[in-house]
Amino acid sequence: MQMNVMLVDDHPLFMEGLKYLLETHGIIVKGTAKDGREALVKARILKPDIILMDIMMPQCGGLDALRLIKAEMPDIRIVMLTASEEDEDLFEAVKYGASGYLLKNTDAKNLVGMLSDLENDEVPLSPGIAAKILREFRRNSANYDRFSQHESENAEKKSLTERQLEVLEMVAKGITYKEAGEALRITERTVKYHMGRILELLHLENRNQVIAYAARIGLVEDKKINT
Repeated sequence: MQMNVMLVDDHPLFMEGLKYLLETHGIIVKGTAKDGREALVKARILKPDIILMDIMMPQCGGLDALRLIKAEMPDIRIVMLTASEEDEDLFEAVKYGASGYLLKNTDAKNLVGMLSDLENDEVPLSPGIAAKILREFRRNSANYDRFSQHESENAEKKSLTERQLEVLEMVAKGITYKEAGEALRITERTVKYHMGRILELLHLENRNQVIAYAARIGLVEDKKINT
């Protein structure tokens, strides 16, 4: 099935350029919106698979729109667009359920590739943003309490096999399932199976929570993240 997206940005020139870029790569742009309020209204009508949305917009910004859209239409995957990997709103976007975070200067080939990865349950992250998210999670350790509160960290870790821990570490570093499979000499499908079991055993919901969990138990250090 062909991917279809909706674009949300308050800069018409940027949005038109992005629309042209996506359409030339065979991606359907179902519609556009200039702010968060319009995005919510159009999302109800258009029901896109993916929304590419700027974080900083007047009137109703990306974070508010993300929260409203995910509450009403949780199946829509929303990828936030940011001008800087140091944007302080990235951590808030994690909590509200964003499916990815891309810099606006991402080149066309990488952008299309990352959106394709999203279709395969990967999380599109521009280089450096995974490390930013990891640091924010580590500094805000109080947020970890909502993940698997009824189990101790040691019990959680012991519930995983050695192979699952290897997969967990690689995924938390931002490595794709395909790359993890090549490194571990297993198929991409097997990596996805292990990730499914990891999420089930640790009572996690998505890759963002996997990153947070890996940081919490010390499985991944900031210095190991590729920036």
